[in-house]
Amino acid sequence: MQGDRKRIWGWYFFDWASQPYNTLLLTFIFGPYFAEIARGTYMAEGMDAEAAKAAAQAYWGWGLAIASLSVAVLAPILGAIADGTGRRMVWVRTFALFYVLGSASLWFVAPGGSETMLLYAVCLFGIGFIGMEFATIFTNALMPSLTQADDLGAISGTGFAFGYLGGLLSLVIMLTLFAESADTGLTLLGIEPLFGLDPEAREGTRFVGPFAAIWFVVFMIPFFLWVREPRMEARPLHLGRAFSSLKDLIRSLRYRRSLAAYLASSLFYRDALNALYGFGGVYASGVLGWSIIQIGVFGLVGAVTAMVAAFIGGRADRAFGPKPVIRLSIVVLILVCVVIVGMTRESLWGMAMDPASSLPDQIFFACGALIGAAGGSLQAASRTMMARHTTPDRATEAFGLFALSGKVASFMSPALIALATTASGSQRIGIAPLIVLFLVGLVLLFFVKPKGEMPA
Repeated sequence: MQGDRKRIWGWYFFDWASQPYNTLLLTFIFGPYFAEIARGTYMAEGMDAEAAKAAAQAYWGWGLAIASLSVAVLAPILGAIADGTGRRMVWVRTFALFYVLGSASLWFVAPGGSETMLLYAVCLFGIGFIGMEFATIFTNALMPSLTQADDLGAISGTGFAFGYLGGLLSLVIMLTLFAESADTGLTLLGIEPLFGLDPEAREGTRFVGPFAAIWFVVFMIPFFLWVREPRMEARPLHLGRAFSSLKDLIRSLRYRRSLAAYLASSLFYRDALNALYGFGGVYASGVLGWSIIQIGVFGLVGAVTAMVAAFIGGRADRAFGPKPVIRLSIVVLILVCVVIVGMTRESLWGMAMDPASSLPDQIFFACGALIGAAGGSLQAASRTMMARHTTPDRATEAFGLFALSGKVASFMSPALIALATTASGSQRIGIAPLIVLFLVGLVLLFFVKPKGEMPA
């Protein structure tokens, strides 16, 4: 029993170690920083401010789309290979290296560069992003072997809560000690970045990449020490058998209606959520004119609500099952998107607001808290629902398909945002496609069995 608890805690530490890629790099520090330097680059080439903001958001969107497409194509294939050989930890180690190299290299993304620098930035970010996503797939595949099926919801929720706590702590450290305001050169504590990092060269903010890499290396140690794969027969790599297994799983979807409906539903709603995370900071920077420090504080609010909601949602999942938790979370996120699309500093769906007041900021802070709360619960319950549709010996393959269901739309969501932003010339209108994606996911969820493929 003690060994089981230690193994579960080791599994939790993956969420703690990897969360900064989402919290620091994707959403609250590097994403908005990229938007800043991209806007500066485009304005230096002669674009007006609004066009430069839209171009920066579109560039970030296409970068995320390409990285997500790579995950979508390879995830089910690698999952089938991993299940075919009975080995998963070797894949976690391999993609952990991608995570570290990609994130650490972001240090070299300096302001005042050319479009070549922008390309360099999204490529490096994409390498780390791919590493994080694939390492997550193989780690999630270990979940069905951790405990009894009825406890999976609580374990998934606690894992996400623990991960969000790690993301929150890492964000506090970055904001107070390293990330500087572009205006003052000072951190949230009112000091210059530590270690003599140059504020004018934005070295405090650029340190977010190496910081995320160091954090990951240090906190993956408990994972690698305490987590062991279930004892399975070691099998040599047989590509033909692996592809045949994957093909059989895909073909079986026509008879596994609940799993097929769930994969389709999550294809839309998880992807829209990922896009909200990916563009929230960029939106706040461009539409509301927030600084990196303000966006970081916004991130703290979202991380706290996500941590609390993931933990509570895990308990609700254990009591009522994952489906009601997923449904409620999607409804909340739809309402948030409606507010975001209709808001500027001057008005909210035609209702005038004083642009000099703090009301627009307060509304967006409330939206951030709701995104964190609903997103945390949604991700934890989604992982549980997938576990209810597979078995320990086929889990990597199934979670590979689960990643595919998220990443196909993850490719589409940034692309749709990029297209809508380019067509409308508005960052705000560019978020509108997410409302449709959430609604489609909600409708498809109706066809998913509450207990998945577990015995009634």
